[in-house]
Amino acid sequence: MNGDSLWQALALVLVIEGLVPLLSPGGWRRAFGQLLQLRDGQLRFFALCSVGVGLALLWLAS
Repeated sequence: MNGDSLWQALALVLVIEGLVPLLSPGGWRRAFGQLLQLRDGQLRFFALCSVGVGLALLWLAS
């Protein structure tokens, strides 16, 4: 992976992250409100799962 790939990956993350509030702002607000209700440990667990899935996808793609 070179520097260009890293910037392309970051740009793709921003595009994907922006699609949900663009297409369904009300649903995004409700989901974000539910995230605010989670305890720190629950948020960390979901973040850990997200990192794990991302790393697994990177490993499979290489």
